[in-house]
Amino acid sequence: MDISYLLLLQDFRHSIAEAWTPFMHGTSQFAITFLVFFPVFIYWCVNKRKGLFILASFFLSGALNALFKLTACVYRPWIKDPRIIPAGNSIHSATGYSFPSGHTTRATALYGGLATAFWQQKSTKWLSVLCIIGILLTGFSRNYLGVHTPQDVSVGLLLGGGCLWIMWKIFAYVEKHPEHENYFLLGGTFACMLALIYIALKPYPLDYVDGKLLVNPKHMINDGYTHIGALATFCVARYIEKRWIRFQPTGWNWKGMATGAVGLVALALMILFLRKHVIALLGPHWGRFGTQFIIVMFAIALWPWVLKLICRKK
Repeated sequence: MDISYLLLLQDFRHSIAEAWTPFMHGTSQFAITFLVFFPVFIYWCVNKRKGLFILASFFLSGALNALFKLTACVYRPWIKDPRIIPAGNSIHSATGYSFPSGHTTRATALYGGLATAFWQQKSTKWLSVLCIIGILLTGFSRNYLGVHTPQDVSVGLLLGGGCLWIMWKIFAYVEKHPEHENYFLLGGTFACMLALIYIALKPYPLDYVDGKLLVNPKHMINDGYTHIGALATFCVARYIEKRWIRFQPTGWNWKGMATGAVGLVALALMILFLRKHVIALLGPHWGRFGTQFIIVMFAIALWPWVLKLICRKK
């Protein structure tokens, strides 16, 4: 059933000469590359708690998705059935195993967190509707591009929604008991370390076709070091910010908005260009962990410190 559905979409793509492929590819990539700028900006300049909630949900969704993938070890659709031909260059951006969909999981956490934030004000509720459409469109794009089955996408939706629910409960508890937040941060960091040990030591399938390894597990666990590293760094950076920085969002003033915009440009440059240099220095696994350490530490602790200094001068 799942392969038949993907073949149906593939035939449709070919019938319209791949006209929708660039849009679908852009939808997929935007959701997991640049959509995160919105909660970062909210965190820096608008509402610290809302921004932290969305970012925490996002980092948790990435880490849990990586653990699910590296536990299930489900091959991509084109490996299951050679009739599946991914659209455009989607095969190059579809890293890791297939189940569940990482794009869908993380998009659900990001769009869903934004939808929750926007829904709290009457004037922005329409943005919540757009965010829900963004979740569904991102999930569909993964099927349309031929890189995930419907099962991958469905479980990704559930996993991303589950991460939002978990973080909603944690944030509600911490709001009543702020003295207990460090327990969650310490527990999250420790859990990430255990998760890294797990993905490094667990056995993986080694299937060969004509003497060639079908999927190299060493390449697959790159996603694990990336997303588990991001969650671990978030926990550490949040503790540093809470303990020593304690910044407040700049608010809607030109100086704060301008400083936030400069920070987003710096963040974008790091996302686009930093990884290859850190990988060259630390290797494929720890290079990805190190890249996330720099990016997340910048977003959660370093740039807020810069914002605090600017606001203090003001």
